[in-house]
Amino acid sequence: MIVFDLKCEGQGHVFEAWFGSSADYADQKERGLLACPLCGDTRVGKALMAPAVAAKGNQRREIVPSQPQQPAAEAETAPVAAGPDEAKMRALVEALADAQKKVLEGSTWVGRGFAEQARAMHYGEQDKGSIHGEVAPAEAKALAEEGINVAQLPFPVIPPEAKN
Repeated sequence: MIVFDLKCEGQGHVFEAWFGSSADYADQKERGLLACPLCGDTRVGKALMAPAVAAKGNQRREIVPSQPQQPAAEAETAPVAAGPDEAKMRALVEALADAQKKVLEGSTWVGRGFAEQARAMHYGEQDKGSIHGEVAPAEAKALAEEGINVAQLPFPVIPPEAKN
């Protein structure tokens, strides 16, 4: 697993994303599968990352904010985590991947036809069933506003025709 700090072009949000390899990141970026979790912008690239340099064990450094802290109500926040236990983090990511796999069992890949088929099922024009596919963030929001239950998957799904 490899972790990158990514940044959306529209709002400048910086967020962390995990990939199986640098090639996986490049493939997902090329296919337009990366999106900012805060605003949905798909214009995402790698952000500058500070190298991980451990402090000497006998020294302690106080971190002083470079800007005054904003009150919680005014600050834009995102959930984050940090810790030295890479094995635990890897196990959690693998458990999340397993959960997604179980959710998709018996589900039909509909690709870019997801929005159309989800609406057809919602309005009784098609038998209900479990489907998964691709939509732009704005389209996912429109589906939710229509009362159609959709959920963003935590990991990209490789279309059946693209699998080896």
